[in-house]
Amino acid sequence: MRLAVESGVLFQRALREIPRVPTRIAFPVIGPVMQLVLLTAVLSAVALSGRVRDLRVAVPALVGVGLCGAVLDLQADGPGFIASYVSLMGLALRAPRRVAVLAGIPVVAAISAEETYQSENPASTVLTVVFASGLLFISAAFAAVCLDRRQHVEALLAQEAATSAARQQAAALAERSRLARDLHDVLAHNLCALAVQLEATRVAAIATGAGEKIVDQVASARKLACIGMVESRRALQLLRDGETPDVASLPGLVSETSAMLGIPVTFHSRGVQCQLGDGAGLALYRVVQEALTNVAKHSGRGAEVTVGLAWEHDGVEASIVDCGGDGVGAGLPSSGHGLSGMAERVSLTGGRLRAGPTDGGFAVHLWLPSWPQARGQPR
Repeated sequence: MRLAVESGVLFQRALREIPRVPTRIAFPVIGPVMQLVLLTAVLSAVALSGRVRDLRVAVPALVGVGLCGAVLDLQADGPGFIASYVSLMGLALRAPRRVAVLAGIPVVAAISAEETYQSENPASTVLTVVFASGLLFISAAFAAVCLDRRQHVEALLAQEAATSAARQQAAALAERSRLARDLHDVLAHNLCALAVQLEATRVAAIATGAGEKIVDQVASARKLACIGMVESRRALQLLRDGETPDVASLPGLVSETSAMLGIPVTFHSRGVQCQLGDGAGLALYRVVQEALTNVAKHSGRGAEVTVGLAWEHDGVEASIVDCGGDGVGAGLPSSGHGLSGMAERVSLTGGRLRAGPTDGGFAVHLWLPSWPQARGQPR
């Protein structure tokens, strides 16, 4: 019994002698030098960032970098003065000259005080610091001036290029307008006078009892003159304005053709208009134009034309259908490449064209894709 008690007492003493393990982990404390280094890094990032353009933020940050560099050089006796010189160069590059000089004075003073603190020759040290700071400041200021001059010259060159392009465009438009006026005076007026004279000749031929063949030939010649007048006016309008016709130009095309050639043309459009692919609007205009011209050449008297557009989300379906022509005077000269030219133009835009005779007339059907489908993109 006594042995057990003594063993228990010895065990308790042994437990008290075991050193206790601390339950908390001690983190190292950041010293003042490291704190200054972190502060200098943060101020440098703010001062030298291209996103910070406000001088009320950049200038104090640069001054702070310079002062922190001087203090770092004093405490750690290392290359902390480099941060001070970097701040002077940053002031010369980013701030106006007067602001940069005033903001650089405390930085130079801090560097001078730090360098002369343990210097054996304070006057020489101060002169050296001032000379080195001034040299760096002047070099950075000169670089800033060169950069400003370069940006100014680049802006002037860009402005001069824009002015030259605008001048050339204006000269080209003036020349095109002059050519359009000259061609209008020479071509359109002569064709108009020719059409009037041919109509007068046709009336005189009927009044004098000329043969029906002669009257039809004169009427065909007048129709050709009218078609040439319409086509020349369209070409001159394009030359004068310089704008490529598209879907918005179709109503004007239909009304002008109907008025000039004496053919009743009905135009209708249904659905919500979508954006067509590159060149599709011009292709649609040219197909309608060629189809109406073919009606004037080949349908004869009493023809009526219907131009319809059916808009869908993936494209447009166009139809030009004529009917009622008697075929009289339908032997007008033609190149014979109208349909093939239309089909080739449409195929280049990713569309399809069908043309052929119908009951009492001729029909042209055209389908053109919308903008995403024309580039193979998903709907």
